[in-house]
Amino acid sequence: MKRKSLNVQKIIPNYLNDLLIQNSLKHIFNKFEKKLDINQSYLVAVSGGSDSLALAFLSKCFEKKYDVRFNYCIVDHKLRPESSKEAKEVCRILKKIKINCKILKWKGFKPSSNVQAIARINRYSLLEKECNRTKSQNILLGHQRDDVNENFFIRMTRGSGLKGLVSLDENSENNKINYIRPLLDYNKNDLEKLTLKVFKIFIKDPSNLDENFKRIRIRKILKVLKNEGLNNNKLMLTIKNLKDANNALDYYAKKNIENNLTFKTNKKKAILNKFFFSQPNEVILRSLNIVIQKIGQKYYPPRGKSTIFLINQLKQSKKFEKMTLGGCLFKKINETIIISKESG
Repeated sequence: MKRKSLNVQKIIPNYLNDLLIQNSLKHIFNKFEKKLDINQSYLVAVSGGSDSLALAFLSKCFEKKYDVRFNYCIVDHKLRPESSKEAKEVCRILKKIKINCKILKWKGFKPSSNVQAIARINRYSLLEKECNRTKSQNILLGHQRDDVNENFFIRMTRGSGLKGLVSLDENSENNKINYIRPLLDYNKNDLEKLTLKVFKIFIKDPSNLDENFKRIRIRKILKVLKNEGLNNNKLMLTIKNLKDANNALDYYAKKNIENNLTFKTNKKKAILNKFFFSQPNEVILRSLNIVIQKIGQKYYPPRGKSTIFLINQLKQSKKFEKMTLGGCLFKKINETIIISKESG
């Protein structure tokens, strides 16, 4: 964390300081404050669960200690009849530590299938719009260690490649906004204890007990695996080793873009030469997904099988003329590929 000067640090208000002098909370905050930069602006995404309320508390302590301004938001998805009431209750809970939380409402059509994935996309869209409105550079998310483990196994059931398996990073970027997950090193139990000490309460989402959702079924499987010896430390070590390999592949994907691609018109168009496709398959896949996300302005890349199909068409089909994927239009002229943002 970059610091302006020790002189700018204020005494934390008594109601926060009385909590932080407790060793367990002080230890958590000391780790947390190293993740942020006092020269940046932040929007804190709150849900009402124990993880996000812990994030809100730690953010408020940082805000007061270093005299910076944070914005706090909760998204009301309106997927359940009680969601609006719960959002208002979260705002009331946060008032205890002088946090004013804004409710962002997801309006319009609600899906009947793939609900959690679609809700997540809409949540991030609302948060990004609020980020732009408040001129915030970063969005803080309350994901913790259990979320990393669950994400790993969910991706495994989908047949994800290496990048997908380790996709929940501490820092990521979309549409020039940084997504920061400063709690990935923390256990859920520790964050729950913190929340109960500070707020005495948190909102329990009923979907966390609904086995119609894959994440909940995976959560139960993880408890069984823990009894077989696959504890959190071993699983995190495995994920760390895979991330090291993933970072190496990302390095070569970026090199491929630097050497074999030219961006035009403020990165709204890209021209790929024939050497772009002479790399190992995984490097081509990653390179192309980076370009698709940048030009198509999507938070998530297309499904791997869709990108692989496109790559095979570009490399093998002599009759290929054009195709769309991830909000991008692909055209082939001789041995050159032109990628532009899809119109409409």
